[in-house]
Amino acid sequence: MPGDSRSRALDLCDEGTQALLAGDVEEAIDLFTESLKVTPTAESYTFRGWAYSFLGRYDDAIDECRKAIATDPDFGNPYNDIGSYLVQLGRRDEAVEWFQKAKRAERYEPRHFPYLNLGRLYYARGDAAAAAQELEEVLRLNPGDSIATAFLQTLRYKVN
Repeated sequence: MPGDSRSRALDLCDEGTQALLAGDVEEAIDLFTESLKVTPTAESYTFRGWAYSFLGRYDDAIDECRKAIATDPDFGNPYNDIGSYLVQLGRRDEAVEWFQKAKRAERYEPRHFPYLNLGRLYYARGDAAAAAQELEEVLRLNPGDSIATAFLQTLRYKVN
């Protein structure tokens, strides 16, 4: 039954995420890979890419995210992740379009992440106004976000 295999694949993906958060990167990669053998999901490709990023394997992480997008173009996380990996690789200009795509994705939680990432990127470019606009959207989507609140206060302090 297809629903059962997808459910099993997502369970393995959850186990992989827990292993990754516990610091066991290799175990996490193995669990994501096992999940993909059961049924390819955008989640497992995305999170296996995230695990690769822990090892500094950003190009491999980007490849995994591209597979995730091919599997489910509505899943927003891989778009945001590609943007983040491009920033790590020093390719900030390329990252902008990926964060913009993440903002438009139908299925994405936490929805405010690409706005926060764009705010940081615009700030690094010296565009305080664009950064502030993104951070205000973070607070609209995720009221009370401590990172956006502190960052916005810093921006306002620098402008005044």
